[in-house]
Amino acid sequence: MLQPFTRTGDSLLKTIPHWRKRPGWVLSLTLCMALLRLPGAVASTLNCHKTCICASNIVSCSKMNLTTVPTGLPHYTAVLDLSYNEIERLRSEWTPVKLLKLHNLLLSHNGLHFLSSEAFQHVKPLRYLDLSSNNLQLLDEFIFEPLVNLEVLLLYNNQISQIDRSAFLGMINLQKLYLSQNQISRFPVELVKDKSRLEKLSLLDVSSNKIKMFPLDEFKVLPAWIKNGLYFHNNPLLCHCDLYTLLAHWYIRKLNSAVDFKDDYTCILPGQQKTHVGVFDLSGDSMNCSTFKEADEEAFLEQRLILSCDTKHRGMLKTWTMPGNVAVTTGSNQTAKVLKDGNLQINPVRTEDSGTYTCFAMSSAFNETIYVVLKVHNFTMHGGSETLNTAYTTLVGCLASVVLVLMYLYLTPCRCFCCPNKGKARGDDSIHSSMLSVTPTHEDPALKTELNRHVAFIDSKDLRGQNGKLNPNGDEDDEDDDDELDAEAGSLMKGKRKKSVAESISSVFSDTPMVV
Repeated sequence: MLQPFTRTGDSLLKTIPHWRKRPGWVLSLTLCMALLRLPGAVASTLNCHKTCICASNIVSCSKMNLTTVPTGLPHYTAVLDLSYNEIERLRSEWTPVKLLKLHNLLLSHNGLHFLSSEAFQHVKPLRYLDLSSNNLQLLDEFIFEPLVNLEVLLLYNNQISQIDRSAFLGMINLQKLYLSQNQISRFPVELVKDKSRLEKLSLLDVSSNKIKMFPLDEFKVLPAWIKNGLYFHNNPLLCHCDLYTLLAHWYIRKLNSAVDFKDDYTCILPGQQKTHVGVFDLSGDSMNCSTFKEADEEAFLEQRLILSCDTKHRGMLKTWTMPGNVAVTTGSNQTAKVLKDGNLQINPVRTEDSGTYTCFAMSSAFNETIYVVLKVHNFTMHGGSETLNTAYTTLVGCLASVVLVLMYLYLTPCRCFCCPNKGKARGDDSIHSSMLSVTPTHEDPALKTELNRHVAFIDSKDLRGQNGKLNPNGDEDDEDDDDELDAEAGSLMKGKRKKSVAESISSVFSDTPMVV
């Protein structure tokens, strides 16, 4: 049975010598200190009148010099503010019970440098988490995986230099991620890459870090609603014309990331001086980059074409008008129709489809108008390749003809002095060699003199056959003279028959007049 408190105090004073001689106020102070040190005194419930401020389901413990999270938080807590304290480590047991209604947790300005891998196991309903202005240096893998409902994550103004590629894995509802003012040197491309990006992420701030190179090719194909919230100014970027082209395009589209911080996009020129210039000044004397101009859409006849209405915001109602301010309506005989995602399909493309198409995007908060200029080529997509194939075939044919002509002129059969039968006389050339020669191959001075006497043009209708010879005169009364000429020619040609054979055959292929 418990004794009264007074008797317990008297027995305590009896066991300690000389305590009765002490003043009364000293005794009272000593007893109070002893009671504060009793076990269980620290594990008291949350005091909303002294330690924190409680307003309905909001618990604010800001600027209370706390080193740990108070225990005994109400189960109905929806907003917990622990900012501006001295909580350096967030362990897994910081809340022993599940806070199923907690959706806002603020831990900024605490000097926080350690996050347990199980720190968020009991607060899965969180939608807003503020870890900014701390001393975090790295983000381990799967550290935020339990936070499947989180929409906003603030990590700016830390010392983060390493981010594991799976640190944000599983955050399927994350919409805004702030990573500015850290020591990051690698852009987390997995957050925006096509097949690995977070589907609802519409704002990614990596400004004021140490990133020198960005995946510009990945940036070009991003939807406009992601580009609109992709901030990467105040980084030590290397100057390049592709960087200028990208930002110039974003500026023309009036994307917030380029318009709001136009002067903060700077880069370093190549060279030892490391000169900083504005990215939008690269079209001048700095690098003489070509001035950006929005390119038109191009299409071919009979093609299936889709025109994109790439708006800066998601979930907008989109309508289209064709050239001539003709509205695109469903159920009409038009070749154009609006798809479910708001893009315009034209199938098949015709010549008269050229012109300016207008997309009107509307929502409860924003309105946007996008113009798309379409140029239709007057041939099918495969027509150009067929023309190219025909030209290529013609060129190959011409080259083959040239090669054959060169072979005909320079690769004729060899002369007699290189033939195997060297014992033959020079007049015994083959008939084939004579036929391929344009001019006579062998020259005999006597025969040449005989052949160069005079030239006569013979009319074929006056010729008469005489033992296989031609009668140049065509007169029957001069038969005696013909016999004498035949005898003379026979004696002359008898010794030179072999030579004349080649010359006669050669004359068949020659365009020179017949020699008599």
